[in-house]
Amino acid sequence: MVQMEPQATGETDGREPGRLSPCVCSTLRMVSRAVTQLYDDILRPSGLRVTQFSTLATIARSGEANLRQLEAALAIDQTTLTRSLNLLERDRLIERVPHPDGRIKAMRLTRTGRRVLNVARPLWAQAQDKVLRDLGTRVWDDAQRRLARLLHVAVDKRRLQRKRMRKPVRA
Repeated sequence: MVQMEPQATGETDGREPGRLSPCVCSTLRMVSRAVTQLYDDILRPSGLRVTQFSTLATIARSGEANLRQLEAALAIDQTTLTRSLNLLERDRLIERVPHPDGRIKAMRLTRTGRRVLNVARPLWAQAQDKVLRDLGTRVWDDAQRRLARLLHVAVDKRRLQRKRMRKPVRA
């Protein structure tokens, strides 16, 4: 397994050499980049990156999905999601679905998108198995519970902050 060095964040906790930064964000981003690269390397023969795989798999699970559903399911901002969807649409992996409410942008997989996703699924499973084998399923189960809590806290705090920013200040 790759050892994360404190130099990657430019900070240490000052207690002992080799420890990660105490910055939650820096550490999570470092781990995320390393794991993303591992999945991307294994998925490379499919032509997909793990972010594209996740989007296609999410759409496939529901048959079709609109922007709001994808934002919630993937915990991704609309700008990044729209950019990703445009690339998937350009590559003819997804297509827009007509909706009575023209403001709703729903997507579904094309035949090509289903085929590419079917090629990618066993590769994704290889990446998943590698990580779980090296990490251990118990450790992952515990980490997943803790990360789900962290995600919940971060998303809720962000929503509250946005609501406060929208309210006019009364004197």
